[in-house]
Amino acid sequence: MRTSPKGDRRGSKGRRLLTLTALTAALAAATVAGLALGSVRIPPGQVLEILTGHAEPSPFRTIVLDVRLPRVLLGAVVGAGLAVIGTVLQALVRNPLADPFLLGVSSGASVGAVSAIVLGGIFGLGTTLSTAVTIPAASFAGALISLVLVYALARSGGGGFATGRLILAGVAVSYILTALTSLILVTADSADHLKEVLYWTLGGLGSARWDMLALPCAVLAVGTALLVALARPLDLLLVGEEGATVLGLDTARFRSAVFVLASLLTGVLVAYSGAIGFVGLMVPHAARMLVGAAHRTLLPVVALMGAVFLVAADLAARTVAAPQDIPVGVLTALTGGPFFLWLLRGSRTHEGAPA
Repeated sequence: MRTSPKGDRRGSKGRRLLTLTALTAALAAATVAGLALGSVRIPPGQVLEILTGHAEPSPFRTIVLDVRLPRVLLGAVVGAGLAVIGTVLQALVRNPLADPFLLGVSSGASVGAVSAIVLGGIFGLGTTLSTAVTIPAASFAGALISLVLVYALARSGGGGFATGRLILAGVAVSYILTALTSLILVTADSADHLKEVLYWTLGGLGSARWDMLALPCAVLAVGTALLVALARPLDLLLVGEEGATVLGLDTARFRSAVFVLASLLTGVLVAYSGAIGFVGLMVPHAARMLVGAAHRTLLPVVALMGAVFLVAADLAARTVAAPQDIPVGVLTALTGGPFFLWLLRGSRTHEGAPA
């Protein structure tokens, strides 16, 4: 007995709704856990009372509202954003190994942030000013400069825009900028600056404050909405360059515009979290196994899954060696590195298989 197309669509819609509901519940659970657990443990019931405004003023209330909640929210925003951008970049370059850090944007952001930290110490800028204004601005500027450089190199030499040349340019620029970051670290005069810079380059959410959330939240909302609106052209890229062109897509112009958008969003998010890698690599693969590759459905699922993943990873980073706070980028690298090798091995096996 065959299932009608209408029944298939209803079943697919039901699975998508179930997936979104489950991920929303998982994000809520991860949020409560992130607020309750840490070097100081707070009962989940008391956390809910604090969030609903029924708790009396206490040290627990200060910990939840002023310390942990901004950190959890920043983790959710950054995780969702990096996962969404990774999904889009994999479609743009038609490479399952692509992620937001492939093209050198995070390396440029790191150079800008490290320079701001070191120069801030030299010129006596306060920690609050340095965190809230100087570091994000310098990180964004570094990301933008690296973007322009990678894009110019990818288009040099004639032949138009080639994704292979883009990837090679991104890797080359990333190496150069990483070396520059290391040089700044080695020549830093203050041990305090060195520790702060090292923590930032490893990726961490410990500096999250309420006044830091507005821009990342706005970037995530606007950027994701724009990318969901571009879901159909992104789907067309999956059929190949020639097929997308036959179906009416100006692939060169579209790829260039979305590449700029994705890279700029990455620069903004990295400015507030440091260099957290592999979120944009792992999450899209897991989401595709749940809901398929259609971007209109995939992007919301990826955003929720990325938020859950980074909130959970940051919770582990705060509790696995408490009271020591491990940079969350260390844990994402420990999980993402083996995942990357598994994908690389799979791609090589596929390439070597007979047609």
